[in-house]
Amino acid sequence: MTMRHLTPSEAAAVLEPRDTLVIPLGPGQPVTFLHALGERDDFVDLEIGGALLVDLFEVLMKPGVRYRSGFFGPAERFLAESGYAVEFIPAGFRQFGRIAEEVGARVVATAAAPPDADGMLSLSLHAGATIGEIHRAGRDPDRVLVAEANPRLPRTFGLLPEYPHAIHVDEVDVLIDGDREPIILEDPETGDVEQAIAEHVTRFVHDGTTLQTGIGAIPSAVVKLLSEQPGGEYGVHSEMFTTGLMHLHQSGKVTNRRKGVHEGYSVTTFAAGTRELYDWLDGNDAVRFLPVSEVNDTDYIGDNNDMVTINGALAVDLLGQVAADTIGPRQFSGIGGHEDFVAGASIGLDDHSLVCLPSTAHLGDTAASRIVAAFPAGTSVTTPRHVVDVVVTEFGAAELAGRTVAERARALAEIAPPFARDELRAAAAEFGTGR
Repeated sequence: MTMRHLTPSEAAAVLEPRDTLVIPLGPGQPVTFLHALGERDDFVDLEIGGALLVDLFEVLMKPGVRYRSGFFGPAERFLAESGYAVEFIPAGFRQFGRIAEEVGARVVATAAAPPDADGMLSLSLHAGATIGEIHRAGRDPDRVLVAEANPRLPRTFGLLPEYPHAIHVDEVDVLIDGDREPIILEDPETGDVEQAIAEHVTRFVHDGTTLQTGIGAIPSAVVKLLSEQPGGEYGVHSEMFTTGLMHLHQSGKVTNRRKGVHEGYSVTTFAAGTRELYDWLDGNDAVRFLPVSEVNDTDYIGDNNDMVTINGALAVDLLGQVAADTIGPRQFSGIGGHEDFVAGASIGLDDHSLVCLPSTAHLGDTAASRIVAAFPAGTSVTTPRHVVDVVVTEFGAAELAGRTVAERARALAEIAPPFARDELRAAAAEFGTGR
């Protein structure tokens, strides 16, 4: 099929009333194209597969449209709670590629930076799990590859020859122009709790450590503290590249010389943050975007020297099980790379995986401990107890690896909020007794 340069409305008309569409996670989504789909009212059965919507797209509120998501964000939560046809697929980020291939959607759509002089469109802020489907759709005359070229997106790089992180205009069936600003995630404010957690975390970081961090106030506090403290020669191998990791680069603390895997580069599979981050990434070959099948592979994670992974949680029970994507039976976020990065850094003697969370959840005037004796009915375990290494709250770090069931329970009770400790200590005393 010869490439057609269409308006967004013309591109939206390429979809049939009964059709299938796959879009990337988050910052890889073709926002202008998806908004144009919302102008149509004739869908009979349109199935859209994606994850972590970056906007509230009207097409997902249309009759005859079903959305299957591998990761809930605010938009997915709103749509699901409002009664629209939105369902969650329990799968880690690495599994998204296989799921997309099994579906084999007729239309695949992605955001990209505009073509360069050689006709290459950088996939910009997202490599993720859809890269295989993007290329397969581009090769298949019975499928349609839609690329939305947006000059506001940075031109980023993969690792040649295996991971070009780009598509050629000859692969594209439909090209449209976009000019919307990519999703902006401002630096979160950090308080005393986050600062205390960061101070506990940095005890596990030393010169030459390879780091993985996520988004939020705790990782931001950690990287800020690392940028200010003595030490350095850090590497970065992270599912998500954030504004905080950019600041760590700018402090001169990141060299990637002692990683052991992909030395010389910070490695990620998607990025989200401030406009400053996107401008810094543009043309910056210090950061390389690889498919999630590579970045989140537990073997690659574990092969990094002195790997320290920093991930969040909603709650942890006294067994050491982690709930990071559901609140009771309610789907809140997704599995993502949580288990991969906890497990990948749980094997090497010099590696550590840190699950970090404030000890207390505040629901209006009510305070509840996030360290609990047992999860409420309906809660899903995101990461099982046997791979969990260290749990950190503002009250300390509970080192669980190699400890017995009873020892783990007692250690976790001691980092709970003071108002919950006596009850949790009593519950912990029952562990390992056989009662």
